[in-house]
Amino acid sequence: MTTVLLVLHLFVTLTLIGLVLLQRSEGGGLGIGSSQGMGSFMGGRGTANLLTRGTAIMGTAFFVLALALALLNRGSSMQSRSILDSPPATSAPAAPAVPALPAVPNN
Repeated sequence: MTTVLLVLHLFVTLTLIGLVLLQRSEGGGLGIGSSQGMGSFMGGRGTANLLTRGTAIMGTAFFVLALALALLNRGSSMQSRSILDSPPATSAPAAPAVPALPAVPNN
């Protein structure tokens, strides 16, 4: 379930980025050419309304998916304490190798 929501969240994010980049900075929307031959649907105001409405819908979907993912993953961590609370792992230093002394014959 989380994977499906995460992939959907990625698509919504990319769509939202595209919609924002298509808009003009002064709110005119899709500033490519003139709107004489495009009809009323994709005219100057129609495009601005379409892009504004699409941005609002995608923005709402982005926040809803982000909240859903946060709620689904809030209890998945089994570690209840901070990583700073645990003492550092101590390993015993290796004992230095002592060379064996050769046997000395007793005379």
